[in-house]
Amino acid sequence: MSLGLTSAATAAPGAHQGQRSAVVQQRLDDLVREDGFPGALASVRDADGRVTNYTAGVQDLATGDPIHADGRVRIASNTKTFTAVVVLQLVGEGKVSLDEPVETYLPGLVRGPGGDGRAITVRQLLQQTSGLPDYDTVVADVSKGDTALLDIRHTYFDPSQLLQAALAAPAEFGPGAQWQYSNTNYLLAGMLVQRVTGRPIGEQITQRVIDRLGLRNTYWPGTGEQEIRGEHPRGYLAAGEDAPWTDVTETDPSLGWAAGQLVSTPSDLARFQAAVLGADGAQGSDLLEPAQRAELLKTVPAAEFEPEPGWSYGLGFAHRTLSYGVEAWGHGGDIQGYETRNLATSDGRSVVVAVTALPRTLDDLADVNAAVEAAVCDGQA
Repeated sequence: MSLGLTSAATAAPGAHQGQRSAVVQQRLDDLVREDGFPGALASVRDADGRVTNYTAGVQDLATGDPIHADGRVRIASNTKTFTAVVVLQLVGEGKVSLDEPVETYLPGLVRGPGGDGRAITVRQLLQQTSGLPDYDTVVADVSKGDTALLDIRHTYFDPSQLLQAALAAPAEFGPGAQWQYSNTNYLLAGMLVQRVTGRPIGEQITQRVIDRLGLRNTYWPGTGEQEIRGEHPRGYLAAGEDAPWTDVTETDPSLGWAAGQLVSTPSDLARFQAAVLGADGAQGSDLLEPAQRAELLKTVPAAEFEPEPGWSYGLGFAHRTLSYGVEAWGHGGDIQGYETRNLATSDGRSVVVAVTALPRTLDDLADVNAAVEAAVCDGQA
């Protein structure tokens, strides 16, 4: 097992930085030693812009090689925040209205037991209040647990195929009646972007967000692309709590599409978060105009977003009050082989933790979340 820390800054760490380093490193060590994750990575951006990367565990269970700092991972549902930002940019350009029906932009597309585009607004898609069924639970046999993810990891899914599957299932509730997480919302958001711009959603995310922020290690995988480019740790999945790890690094991410297809690194994702919040001094803090950022940060209660209480959900970005009253925003993502959890604050702090396997228990998930919170709140007492 290899444990390590690397810093993107050249200045010597002060006393507080040293304390933070110890806290973050210990949390990552515990994720490997106590929870059994093959590897863990973290990137911490302080309010002064200093970025420090941490590691614990191995790059590859077969070789035992030490994990490399800031490797590329599949960031899964963090993609939703990128998609939401693009939609909000189109709002700022006068091409989309949040309170217009989906029907305005995708005429005749959303029809079926699962929902009606004439009654669902763009805001409700981004806010997860549309009532649309989650296509994930339709195309994968949820009764098989994580084994279902093993079964479909090499399957290519076309977005229209996923939408048809979701709309054939009954709606969860009437539009706006409550909050419930559904990947179908962001599938439609991606389709909306494509219809309005006339260009692929992956291209729009790349040009409008990734290139604009200089996220050199973030990319949209091409159709059928199952490998991860560049430096990356292997990703693993266990079919059950006591099952062995299966290497699932090669996976077709099309099941995620506009809801979960991106690949990134912890440091790139931390920089993106700070830009979304418009933190002072953050590169790309003008990613959104103030009016659109204000819409993104309007939330509704989202009790089941994570196991911890107190979550609310904006437009592709979630909020929670942490220890010592720290207000933080983030999202997180789960896909075959990788889980990421992340939070940022308006003063520029941003933390991303990635583990190289999906948690086998809810306690394992809670420990990943706790590691992020500890890094954000360290020294705030």
